[in-house]
Amino acid sequence: MRRQNYDGVALVAPTTLPYQRYSIETAHWWIARVLKTMLDGAGVKPAELDGFSVASFTLFPDTAVGLTQHLGLCPRWLDHIPMGGASGVVALRKAARAVQAGDADIVACVSGDTNHIDSFRALLSSFSRFAMDASYPYGYGGPNANFALLTDRYMTEFGADRADFGRIAVAQRANALNNPGAVMKKPLTLEQYLDARPIADPIALFDCVMPCAGAEAFLVMTVDEAEARGLPYATIGGAIERHNAHADDPIQLRGGWTMDIDELWGMAECSPEDVDLVQTYDDYPVISMMQIEDLGFCGKGEGPDFLRDKDMTITGDFPHNTSGGQLSGGQAGAAGGFIGLVEAIRQVTGQAGPTQVTGAKRALVSGFGMINYDRGVCSSAAVLEGVT
Repeated sequence: MRRQNYDGVALVAPTTLPYQRYSIETAHWWIARVLKTMLDGAGVKPAELDGFSVASFTLFPDTAVGLTQHLGLCPRWLDHIPMGGASGVVALRKAARAVQAGDADIVACVSGDTNHIDSFRALLSSFSRFAMDASYPYGYGGPNANFALLTDRYMTEFGADRADFGRIAVAQRANALNNPGAVMKKPLTLEQYLDARPIADPIALFDCVMPCAGAEAFLVMTVDEAEARGLPYATIGGAIERHNAHADDPIQLRGGWTMDIDELWGMAECSPEDVDLVQTYDDYPVISMMQIEDLGFCGKGEGPDFLRDKDMTITGDFPHNTSGGQLSGGQAGAAGGFIGLVEAIRQVTGQAGPTQVTGAKRALVSGFGMINYDRGVCSSAAVLEGVT
């Protein structure tokens, strides 16, 4: 059956709570705060919210169900999406279909996590049964070693060097300096990137995201509803997701985007050359490189050459992760899967403020998540368009 379009669906009220390195508050608090901020800003009453979608790692033992009572909501459509960096676009797709089907009129898609002193270690200890069984016995303490192996293989396979990844990190830091809510506030040069202390060879300090606390959110409703409320909105040109793609690959140098990318561009009736900015999931630079290739901007292994000729800053010819992404904005747990999507909605609706790309009307957003022990299992992508 042919995938149906997303006509008639609007994305509104992109909202970010400024990130904090550590927080004494719970994930519940962060999610409640971003939800209230978003609803107040959009002029939507909690009682009008009849759909609710949540992504969070540190909400345990609660889920979206528990939050309905905690927040005093009574939705007729509910979802909880445990897909990490792919969660934002997956939430968007499901909420859009609920609105199209009439299962909900207004859906809040929310993601947030706290970061206590010991949160990250506690999360890793129970994140994945695959990791616990297959990699922890060999001394792996988290994703750094996994992505070090992937980065090393990419460099060996395609002739990339650390500077090729460094250009991504340096450009994102430049973008983050325009974002008041970003965690990383100091300029970063390519020399500083290359001289940084090693973490897991060839990964060094600035290849790694900074765990923090924060929350992201947006609303999904019909275009008619958005226009009646006078809210700026974005539409969905196309959206895809795929899980456990290319399972026979000995190491992950491509993701699920390769299986559906032609359909994505076909639905959106455009091509990579037609987008004004790109938001990739960026827990490590090699993952952004992989997405840029798999999303059709260049061939496999051609990412380093492609990006050497591009300016990835807000004012450049290839604006990428315009809020600083996770590498410089911060990784607020599962909110990392929303950061690029929420920023893309802001961009194409002209609400990005100091990170605004001039004239941005079409954005590509890509998600990647749930690293087991050798690969990320979830991938997603969407093309968003602003309305003139």
